[in-house]
Amino acid sequence: MDSRLKAIMDFVPSGSRVADIGTDHGYLAIELIKRNIAEFVVASDKNPKPLAAAQKNIKDAGIANNVDLRLGDGLKSLNVGEVDVICIAGMGGALMCEILDASPEIVSKVEKIILQPMNVVERVRQWATDNNFYIEDEDLAEVDGIIYEIICLSRNFGRSKPTKKSKSPLLQKYINAKIEKLQKVYNSMSKSERAKNSDKYIEIENQIKELRTKLYEKNNSTDNL
Repeated sequence: MDSRLKAIMDFVPSGSRVADIGTDHGYLAIELIKRNIAEFVVASDKNPKPLAAAQKNIKDAGIANNVDLRLGDGLKSLNVGEVDVICIAGMGGALMCEILDASPEIVSKVEKIILQPMNVVERVRQWATDNNFYIEDEDLAEVDGIIYEIICLSRNFGRSKPTKKSKSPLLQKYINAKIEKLQKVYNSMSKSERAKNSDKYIEIENQIKELRTKLYEKNNSTDNL
């Protein structure tokens, strides 16, 4: 199991009933059952081929009685109230929000939503605010040189401080990578007067400043003394 899946799994409360949406090969579902974290998992995927691979892996792991494999798009394969936790990983942040928005009756009955968006993470954060969820905790995980953000949303207020993300040894590397990516866009836009007068240019400039401030604060915090 890679560190990304482990970080997701670490946010799942013991004894949960879990939906693994976009299960792919079923690895998360398998580990949740084998490690006695989840008592039951709905492993869902909209494509038959990965679902067939998940079925084989789950059967080989000897946990078929604890995992219900379902072919379906997003949360459409779920019944209202049958899971406590929804996990969605490896998709774009916008698609994740669309999936959640498409099934409000399912979302309204879960306690936690654990997301690992591949992009537009801020859109996921805004979705949480708009839908009365708060960010309970966050973490970072690195696989094959790529750093992923994992966000745990909860209905019950009680945010842990500091977050796992803020204590992660990957944080500085992650911030630097984000600054580098934004700086390339900023430098390209700087060559055009029209682009320089756009709201997008100002937004990127502010994002870079904010990230540099975070990096400065991290490097000068008492934790590093």
